[in-house]
Amino acid sequence: MSDTPENLLPETRAALLHRLARGQVDGRAPSMVGAVVRDGRLVWSAGRGLVDAAPPTADTQYRIGSISKTFLAVLVMRLRDEGRVDLAEPLETYLPGTAAGDCRVGDLLAHTAGLASETPPPWWERVPGHVRPELPDVLGPRPVEHRAGARFHYSNPGYALLGAMVGRLRGHPWSEALRHEVLEPLGMTRTTLLPQQPHARGWAVHPWADVLLPEPAHDAGLMGPAGQLWSTAADLARFAGLLAEGDDRVLATETVAEMRRPASPPEGGAWTAGYGLGLQLQPGARPLAGHTGSMPGFLATLWFSQDDGLAAVALANATSGPAVSTIAADLLGIVADREHRLPESWRPLPDVDAELLALTGPWYWGAAPLALRLRADRHLELVALRAGTRESRFRPAADGTWTGLDGYYAGETLRVVRGPAGEVTHLDLGSFVLTRQPYAPSDVIPGDVDPAGWRAGQG
Repeated sequence: MSDTPENLLPETRAALLHRLARGQVDGRAPSMVGAVVRDGRLVWSAGRGLVDAAPPTADTQYRIGSISKTFLAVLVMRLRDEGRVDLAEPLETYLPGTAAGDCRVGDLLAHTAGLASETPPPWWERVPGHVRPELPDVLGPRPVEHRAGARFHYSNPGYALLGAMVGRLRGHPWSEALRHEVLEPLGMTRTTLLPQQPHARGWAVHPWADVLLPEPAHDAGLMGPAGQLWSTAADLARFAGLLAEGDDRVLATETVAEMRRPASPPEGGAWTAGYGLGLQLQPGARPLAGHTGSMPGFLATLWFSQDDGLAAVALANATSGPAVSTIAADLLGIVADREHRLPESWRPLPDVDAELLALTGPWYWGAAPLALRLRADRHLELVALRAGTRESRFRPAADGTWTGLDGYYAGETLRVVRGPAGEVTHLDLGSFVLTRQPYAPSDVIPGDVDPAGWRAGQG
């Protein structure tokens, strides 16, 4: 993946560079790198400040902190897709003997297991991992602080446990699994457990003077899955492509879509932020998904917009100050607002299945009108013809039925019901009956239909 600035208008590139430069100055970051990805390609990157007396580039490593959690979540979801892990099962099933064995795997991914946010002292981010050589060392005397599933409560130790689970099931450390299963297939050669040149050094910036203090960069050991990784803007651009669209070499499209769905209820009324399975969610006029990260000396953010086909990365080597989350969102927004995404060209289906074609058109759930549309690869789409009626997309299953992908009918089964002569009498959607006419034929409607039928005026 190469930097190809000609893919953006000069005015857009100038606006992106100005936003990055302003963010580096306002945040007093020793250095900062920004990048934008469009439809899976790195189309812009730039660096400000200095790393080893030269401006940083998209190939300069920074520590990415909690973005590491998203990488670990990909490994867990791969195990789930292989049938080796059930997200509804307790951790004890796969990693026996921990004080958090009753926590479900899915709750640990979504930070809804109720585990403590941090380890017992000392502060894990600032000490080497050998301080906690065993798993019990990452959990305090009271590791569970909230009822499971009741609320979102961010937990770094929870991801340490998941990392140990991956290691036990794979038979080698999570970092080795990550290299073989994710990094190598995606060509992410600059994402590593420990820094490799060229890389930025971590600094703290004095709050009241423009002077620096070097920060430690220890190997976090067992806590590594919570924030150990180092990466580059170019590598994170590749990772963004996986999270947005999936990649059959690593994770299916349906699985990454599952990771993006909110997994916990909002707190305090309005939904201002959320969390899926290893992904932070930022709602609004332009919904974003991704993750932020921080470790001593570093701040990082990766955001992507599914609707816009865009992703943005912002990396800085300062413990605090630079608003990299806002900067990454702004970089993405600059491109989205100035260069609107073109829709995919319409193309006819490559072949026609006469039986499926016969299913398309109007259907009725009682008296509510809907329409069934045929899409590519035998997928179906149920669309409302009146406001307030539920819609969903369906993928074909091996047994001749379809499975709902989204909305109210996500996971529900759509099947075609035929009469004695093989004629289609109705559709069954999770026990709901859809017919070609409102409430007709009456013999397939549960509870029967008034024999007098439709009538004029008030009854």
